[in-house]
Amino acid sequence: MSVAGAINPSPAAPVPAGPTTTTTRRRVDVVSERPPDPCSTVNLSTGNESTELDGGDTSGGQDAAPSEGSSSTGSHYHHDHHHQFHNHLAIHYLSLRKFRSPFSQGRGGGSGSAVGLGFRSGKNDGRRIFGLLMALVVASVFLRVYLIGGVRVVDHARLSEFVVVRSLRDDLSMARREVAENQASSHQPMRVLEKLPIPEIWQKPESGQYRQCVARPKNKTRLGQETNGYLIVHANGGLNQMRTGICDMVAVAKIMNATLVLPLLDHESFWTDPSTFKDIFDWRNFMNVLKHDVDIVEYLPPEYAAMKPLLKAPVSWSKASYYRSEMLPLLKRHKVLKFLLTDSRLANNGLPPSIQRLRCRANYKALVYTKEIEDLGKVLVNRLRNNSEPYIALHLRYEKDMLAFTGCNHNLTSEEAEDLRIMRYNFKHWKEKEIDSIERRIQGGCPMSPREAAIFLKAMGYPSSTTVYIVAGEIYGSKSMDAFRAEYPNVFSHSTLATEEELEPFSPYQNRLAALDYIVALESDVFVYTYDGNMAKAVQGHRRFEGFRKSINPDRLNFVRLIDHFDDGFISWEELASEVKRLNRDRIGAPYARQPAALPRLEENFYANPQPDCICTKSRFGSSGKKSSLRTETKTRKKSALR
Repeated sequence: MSVAGAINPSPAAPVPAGPTTTTTRRRVDVVSERPPDPCSTVNLSTGNESTELDGGDTSGGQDAAPSEGSSSTGSHYHHDHHHQFHNHLAIHYLSLRKFRSPFSQGRGGGSGSAVGLGFRSGKNDGRRIFGLLMALVVASVFLRVYLIGGVRVVDHARLSEFVVVRSLRDDLSMARREVAENQASSHQPMRVLEKLPIPEIWQKPESGQYRQCVARPKNKTRLGQETNGYLIVHANGGLNQMRTGICDMVAVAKIMNATLVLPLLDHESFWTDPSTFKDIFDWRNFMNVLKHDVDIVEYLPPEYAAMKPLLKAPVSWSKASYYRSEMLPLLKRHKVLKFLLTDSRLANNGLPPSIQRLRCRANYKALVYTKEIEDLGKVLVNRLRNNSEPYIALHLRYEKDMLAFTGCNHNLTSEEAEDLRIMRYNFKHWKEKEIDSIERRIQGGCPMSPREAAIFLKAMGYPSSTTVYIVAGEIYGSKSMDAFRAEYPNVFSHSTLATEEELEPFSPYQNRLAALDYIVALESDVFVYTYDGNMAKAVQGHRRFEGFRKSINPDRLNFVRLIDHFDDGFISWEELASEVKRLNRDRIGAPYARQPAALPRLEENFYANPQPDCICTKSRFGSSGKKSSLRTETKTRKKSALR
């Protein structure tokens, strides 16, 4: 059977008569013009192999007509590639169609007929190839749509199942979109809060462009200078009085080129707290921050430990010249000098700028509380700021010792007032004994009572839902806090905000509890102090240094008059609130330069307002900030020279 007969099962058309040699030559020429492709040759016969193409014309020009048992193509090509391609339908189809044209319907014996057949065959083959290419394009588009959809189907012919592979690229895109949506949703409340305006009652005062300026001058660094002796200081008073006194003694040690021994704390004051310097302050940080300013040691060296120091009490509000002329010779002669008092022993003004900045470095950089105190303080602040709500730190100095010292007993029972009078007489170093409580209050010399503080906050516009932290010890008076809690129920203190387990290491030590209150007051959104004591001075100055955080200093003198008129029915609540706001509009901790006074006792405390010495104006162009501080220093020097 011929190849044409194999493709078409109908009987093959008879070959036209003609010279045997011509027919044989034409067949060979056509086959030779189309070299056998090993990938497109298919053998469908089962008989013996033909010798026409293997051995050429072996009959010596005799007619060699093909037999039904022989193949019309070379079977040796098929033998090598049969197992590789026989299952591929596209190759099977193309191979059969390829060999159909030269042999199908071959009528006539001329060469022109052969050329026409070849032309028609080539045209049909081109159409078939074009159709195949179009089919491949359609299949490619279909496959691409599958891939874009996120799923790839890999078809392995010899596998009985499909393997579905997830597109990693699309997975990554989906993951990124999900993360972006989650981040957007998580940050949405933050952005909403940022867009909302801050109510005026919580706004900081307009502070302009100011910066901290406490850097150490290069020419003021201690470079291995030999010490003139050792200075021991005994800090007296409560925590904040001792704190500012220690800072003054650092400056005094610098002035006299003395080696400072870690300060001793007061154990005999009203609180009788046995805590040492190391119990309250991070002593290593204290020494490390000031190591380039002052030589500081934990203890006296052995050769001086047995010596009895010279005891002195420096004159209050003294200038640098006093310590150089009066104290330095004593230090050089005795080698160990002990100051018994440290409170207000250095002037507020008239000191070299380098000394003023050293006082600030000691107070705001070196004197850090111990890690235990700092950590619990942060915990209390976080609890007060639940749901990011602001809070007020109220320094309600309505404590027994302060009331006894000032002689104020407003809103107290007669028994409580008598108890305060007895206490005042028992402290011999309190000079005033007989005090008219009513007159003292009218003069604005008494701390606000809890009821007065509640009325003041309400008049200033703070709602009853405001969170208030009481920065103080135990409030004196059995019913003193009732009126305050009635107006502001969300009131806390360290004893109610912390657990018993948290307070256990601090409870027996009033100075450590005062350190906790200091941290909470420093970090508060608004600090209100009802009496100008040592803690009020220290905290408000620190808040100025940290960016002029809002600190309200009530006008007590006028407030007493207003609240008495309100209680007597002379003014309405609206009139009271309006007048309170007006009087205290400019008493919220805005920046202003501390000014000297005729008497040092009348001057504003250095630690209550460290401007301009430690707070300087920022440069308008960003590079002349140093010039601004230099101008301040120059003015200070001129004032010092004049005095």
